[in-house]
Amino acid sequence: MSYRSILVNLDIDGPVVPVVKAAADLAGRFQAKLIGLCAADAPIVVTGPAGAGLAAEAWMQMRDDIKSRFKDVHDKFGKLIAGKVVTEWRETLDNPTRAVAEAARAADLIVMGAVEGAATGDAYRQADPGSIALQAGRPLVVVARDTEQVQARNIAVAWKDTREARRALADSLPLLKAAETVTVVTVATEVDQWVRASLADVMAFLGAHGVEARPELIEGPDEHLALFEALDKCGADLIVSGAYGHSRLREWAFGGVTRSLLDETGRNRFMAN
Repeated sequence: MSYRSILVNLDIDGPVVPVVKAAADLAGRFQAKLIGLCAADAPIVVTGPAGAGLAAEAWMQMRDDIKSRFKDVHDKFGKLIAGKVVTEWRETLDNPTRAVAEAARAADLIVMGAVEGAATGDAYRQADPGSIALQAGRPLVVVARDTEQVQARNIAVAWKDTREARRALADSLPLLKAAETVTVVTVATEVDQWVRASLADVMAFLGAHGVEARPELIEGPDEHLALFEALDKCGADLIVSGAYGHSRLREWAFGGVTRSLLDETGRNRFMAN
């Protein structure tokens, strides 16, 4: 398994440079095609009959401004890539989150930034990483703020025996196989035989794929706190985890880990659902 096609989302208001450089570096590493996508739309202003004409004119002007901005982002994308990898460009007047989720069918991996963490701001101009992780059906790398390269040399896997974590583990194999160190962190309020068997199976699975990993089994009353303390201790440059929850970042499972990881704008995060 490898990543042959990578989709990078570029929010129309940026920043563009860090996420393009990070995505291009990953594409070069795996000799993958890089698909650049920029999507945005303008809200329709609801008015009475007297103001309908002016509202429609304002809406059309906002869409024209978006199209002009698409050109600027496309030009910047092209200059940053400068023939380093094979590329494709897409732009669309649509809700950014929906556009990314739909375009994900053409890619093995999605890359995006989230400078505001889980608080994504204007839904007409900025994609929601939480919703993309849950809806796209593809793994997602959320690049840390101002990061131009996802090193992925020291990877930590936040393991809990769920469908989402199993998916994340399998989807991240190309990165895990290329890493220098891999730590699988499991936190439980009570470490029983079931927890130990789960971790042992994960280690065997990784070993069968040529990944030498180190297990980290932690028992503690606060799974959320213990996990993030362990991640800090690992000094990982990429965190692999399942994306747990429902759309729009509500009702996260696993003690709010997914939401917390989205809010951690200083970490590179790999998520799958």
